[in-house]
Amino acid sequence: MMKDRKPPLRSIQPVVTIISIHDQRSDFAYLQSHPYIDRLATLEEIRIEYHHWRFGYEPGFQRVYSIVKR
Repeated sequence: MMKDRKPPLRSIQPVVTIISIHDQRSDFAYLQSHPYIDRLATLEEIRIEYHHWRFGYEPGFQRVYSIVKR
């Protein structure tokens, strides 16, 4: 009989680096090291995630009506 052989499971080892709070880089320095297009794309991703978390959907354009008294 031929047994089904499964490949051995491989696990990913977590990598953790412990540093002092005074030695960590600031978010501002990290963002300044990237081009503005990447920063805007990241900001847009955060905005979309927030809207899905807060409201459950992505808001569309609001309709604007103006009434003019004649």
